[in-house]
Amino acid sequence: MSDPTGLLPLFPLQTVLFPGGVLPLHVFEARYMDLASQCLKDDAVFGVNLIAEGSEVGAPAVPHSIGVSARIVDWDMPQTGVLDLVTRGERRYRILRTETGPNGLLLGEVEWLPEVAAVPLPEAYAPLVALLQAIFAEVGEERLPPPHHFDDAEWVGNRFAELLPIPFKAKQALLEYDDTLGRLDVIRQYLDQRGVFGA
Repeated sequence: MSDPTGLLPLFPLQTVLFPGGVLPLHVFEARYMDLASQCLKDDAVFGVNLIAEGSEVGAPAVPHSIGVSARIVDWDMPQTGVLDLVTRGERRYRILRTETGPNGLLLGEVEWLPEVAAVPLPEAYAPLVALLQAIFAEVGEERLPPPHHFDDAEWVGNRFAELLPIPFKAKQALLEYDDTLGRLDVIRQYLDQRGVFGA
Protein backbone atom coordinates (compact mmCIF):
# COMPACT_ATOMS: atom_id res chain seq x y z
CA MET A 1 0.00 0.00 0.00
CA SER A 2 3.01 2.30 0.13
CA ASP A 3 5.46 3.51 -2.48
CA PRO A 4 8.69 1.58 -3.28
CA THR A 5 10.63 3.48 -0.59
CA GLY A 6 8.23 2.23 2.07
CA LEU A 7 6.89 5.73 2.64
CA LEU A 8 3.28 6.78 2.09
CA PRO A 9 2.80 10.14 0.34
CA LEU A 10 0.59 12.31 2.55
CA PHE A 11 -2.02 14.93 1.71
CA PRO A 12 -2.76 16.92 4.90
CA LEU A 13 -6.18 18.60 4.64
CA GLN A 14 -8.70 20.57 6.66
CA THR A 15 -11.03 17.59 6.55
CA VAL A 16 -11.30 14.02 7.82
CA LEU A 17 -11.64 11.04 5.47
CA PHE A 18 -13.24 7.83 6.73
CA PRO A 19 -12.93 4.28 5.36
CA GLY A 20 -15.49 3.89 2.60
CA GLY A 21 -15.98 7.65 2.35
CA VAL A 22 -15.80 9.75 -0.81
CA LEU A 23 -13.55 12.81 -0.95
CA PRO A 24 -13.43 15.13 -4.00
CA LEU A 25 -10.15 17.04 -4.35
CA HIS A 26 -9.25 20.10 -6.45
CA VAL A 27 -5.51 19.81 -7.05
CA PHE A 28 -3.25 22.53 -8.45
CA GLU A 29 -0.01 22.52 -6.43
CA ALA A 30 2.86 20.83 -8.28
CA ARG A 31 3.64 18.41 -5.43
CA TYR A 32 0.06 17.12 -5.36
CA MET A 33 -0.16 16.99 -9.16
CA ASP A 34 2.92 14.74 -9.02
CA LEU A 35 1.34 12.66 -6.25
CA ALA A 36 -1.87 12.17 -8.24
CA SER A 37 0.00 11.30 -11.44
CA GLN A 38 2.12 8.70 -9.65
CA CYS A 39 -0.86 7.16 -7.87
CA LEU A 40 -2.80 6.90 -11.15
CA LYS A 41 0.20 5.37 -12.90
CA ASP A 42 0.85 2.78 -10.18
CA ASP A 43 -2.76 2.30 -8.97
CA ALA A 44 -1.42 3.30 -5.56
CA VAL A 45 -2.90 5.05 -2.55
CA PHE A 46 -1.91 8.17 -0.65
CA GLY A 47 -2.68 9.24 2.89
CA VAL A 48 -5.21 11.85 4.01
CA ASN A 49 -4.70 13.35 7.47
CA LEU A 50 -6.41 16.20 9.26
CA ILE A 51 -4.06 19.15 9.68
CA ALA A 52 -2.99 19.71 13.29
CA GLU A 53 -0.81 22.76 12.55
CA GLY A 54 -0.33 24.74 9.36
CA SER A 55 -2.39 25.07 6.20
CA GLU A 56 -3.21 23.13 3.04
CA VAL A 57 -0.98 25.26 0.81
CA GLY A 58 2.62 26.38 1.21
CA ALA A 59 4.97 24.74 3.69
CA PRO A 60 4.16 21.13 4.68
CA ALA A 61 1.57 21.06 7.47
CA VAL A 62 1.81 19.03 10.66
CA PRO A 63 -0.81 16.25 10.42
CA HIS A 64 -2.72 14.35 13.09
CA SER A 65 -1.15 10.91 13.41
CA ILE A 66 -4.21 8.81 12.46
CA GLY A 67 -5.31 9.03 8.84
CA VAL A 68 -6.92 7.01 6.07
CA SER A 69 -5.49 5.86 2.76
CA ALA A 70 -7.25 7.25 -0.32
CA ARG A 71 -7.52 5.73 -3.78
CA ILE A 72 -8.34 7.80 -6.86
CA VAL A 73 -11.51 6.43 -8.46
CA ASP A 74 -12.14 9.21 -11.00
CA TRP A 75 -10.36 12.26 -12.33
CA ASP A 76 -10.71 15.14 -14.77
CA MET A 77 -8.46 17.98 -15.96
CA PRO A 78 -10.79 20.95 -16.53
CA GLN A 79 -7.82 23.15 -17.43
CA THR A 80 -4.06 22.86 -17.72
CA GLY A 81 -2.43 22.62 -14.31
CA VAL A 82 -5.61 21.68 -12.46
CA LEU A 83 -6.83 18.19 -11.55
CA ASP A 84 -10.25 17.36 -10.16
CA LEU A 85 -10.08 14.03 -8.33
CA VAL A 86 -12.65 11.78 -6.73
CA THR A 87 -11.07 9.59 -4.07
CA ARG A 88 -12.37 6.87 -1.78
CA GLY A 89 -11.14 6.10 1.72
CA GLU A 90 -9.78 2.62 2.38
CA ARG A 91 -7.80 1.85 5.53
CA ARG A 92 -6.68 3.61 8.70
CA TYR A 93 -3.02 4.02 9.59
CA ARG A 94 -0.85 5.74 12.19
CA ILE A 95 2.09 7.94 11.17
CA LEU A 96 5.29 6.90 12.93
CA ARG A 97 7.49 9.63 11.43
CA THR A 98 7.46 12.05 8.52
CA GLU A 99 9.96 13.56 6.12
CA THR A 100 9.68 16.07 3.31
CA GLY A 101 10.51 14.95 -0.23
CA PRO A 102 12.50 17.06 -2.72
CA ASN A 103 9.31 18.45 -4.26
CA GLY A 104 7.91 19.52 -0.86
CA LEU A 105 5.60 16.52 -0.55
CA LEU A 106 5.17 15.17 2.97
CA LEU A 107 6.00 11.46 3.25
CA GLY A 108 5.14 9.24 6.18
CA GLU A 109 6.38 5.98 7.58
CA VAL A 110 3.09 4.46 8.68
CA GLU A 111 1.76 1.57 10.69
CA TRP A 112 -1.38 0.10 9.16
CA LEU A 113 -4.07 -0.33 11.79
CA PRO A 114 -6.07 -3.57 11.91
CA GLU A 115 -8.96 -3.63 9.50
CA VAL A 116 -12.27 -3.60 11.35
CA ALA A 117 -14.46 -6.57 10.53
CA ALA A 118 -18.11 -5.96 9.74
CA VAL A 119 -20.13 -5.75 12.96
CA PRO A 120 -23.81 -6.77 12.69
CA LEU A 121 -25.99 -3.80 13.63
CA PRO A 122 -28.06 -4.51 16.77
CA GLU A 123 -31.79 -3.80 16.53
CA ALA A 124 -31.44 -1.04 19.13
CA TYR A 125 -29.73 1.13 16.50
CA ALA A 126 -32.55 0.78 13.93
CA PRO A 127 -33.53 4.49 14.28
CA LEU A 128 -30.00 5.46 13.20
CA VAL A 129 -30.30 3.32 10.08
CA ALA A 130 -33.69 4.82 9.20
CA LEU A 131 -32.24 8.32 9.56
CA LEU A 132 -29.20 7.46 7.45
CA GLN A 133 -31.38 5.97 4.72
CA ALA A 134 -33.44 9.18 4.68
CA ILE A 135 -30.26 11.24 4.36
CA PHE A 136 -29.06 9.07 1.47
CA ALA A 137 -32.39 9.54 -0.30
CA GLU A 138 -31.97 13.30 0.08
CA VAL A 139 -28.34 13.76 -0.99
CA GLY A 140 -28.19 11.07 -3.67
CA GLU A 141 -25.66 8.46 -4.75
CA GLU A 142 -23.12 10.98 -6.07
CA ARG A 143 -22.43 12.15 -2.53
CA LEU A 144 -22.86 8.72 -0.93
CA PRO A 145 -22.29 6.13 -3.66
CA PRO A 146 -22.81 2.39 -3.25
CA PRO A 147 -22.06 -0.14 -1.99
CA HIS A 148 -24.27 0.61 1.02
CA HIS A 149 -24.01 -1.57 4.12
CA PHE A 150 -26.87 -0.54 6.40
CA ASP A 151 -26.51 -3.77 8.39
CA ASP A 152 -22.86 -3.08 9.28
CA ALA A 153 -22.37 -1.01 12.45
CA GLU A 154 -18.83 0.07 11.42
CA TRP A 155 -20.01 1.35 8.04
CA VAL A 156 -23.04 3.13 9.52
CA GLY A 157 -20.82 4.81 12.14
CA ASN A 158 -18.36 5.99 9.49
CA ARG A 159 -21.12 7.52 7.37
CA PHE A 160 -22.62 9.41 10.33
CA ALA A 161 -19.19 10.59 11.44
CA GLU A 162 -18.51 12.17 8.05
CA LEU A 163 -22.03 13.65 7.69
CA LEU A 164 -22.57 15.17 11.14
CA PRO A 165 -22.12 18.98 11.35
CA ILE A 166 -19.43 18.76 14.02
CA PRO A 167 -15.92 20.26 14.25
CA PHE A 168 -13.14 18.45 12.41
CA LYS A 169 -11.40 17.63 15.70
CA ALA A 170 -14.57 15.81 16.80
CA LYS A 171 -14.63 13.91 13.50
CA GLN A 172 -10.97 13.02 14.07
CA ALA A 173 -11.86 11.65 17.50
CA LEU A 174 -14.56 9.48 15.92
CA LEU A 175 -12.07 8.25 13.31
CA GLU A 176 -9.68 7.20 16.08
CA TYR A 177 -12.43 5.40 18.04
CA ASP A 178 -11.77 1.66 18.06
CA ASP A 179 -15.05 0.60 19.70
CA THR A 180 -17.59 0.30 16.87
CA LEU A 181 -20.74 0.18 19.01
CA GLY A 182 -19.31 2.71 21.48
CA ARG A 183 -18.89 5.16 18.61
CA LEU A 184 -22.50 4.58 17.55
CA ASP A 185 -23.55 5.32 21.12
CA VAL A 186 -21.69 8.65 20.98
CA ILE A 187 -23.41 9.49 17.68
CA ARG A 188 -26.84 8.48 19.00
CA GLN A 189 -26.31 10.59 22.13
CA TYR A 190 -25.35 13.58 19.98
CA LEU A 191 -28.54 13.19 17.91
CA ASP A 192 -30.69 12.58 21.01
CA GLN A 193 -29.43 15.81 22.59
CA ARG A 194 -30.60 17.68 19.50
CA GLY A 195 -34.03 16.12 19.55
CA VAL A 196 -33.56 14.26 16.26
CA PHE A 197 -35.48 11.26 17.56
CA GLY A 198 -38.02 13.31 19.47
CA ALA A 199 -36.22 12.84 22.78
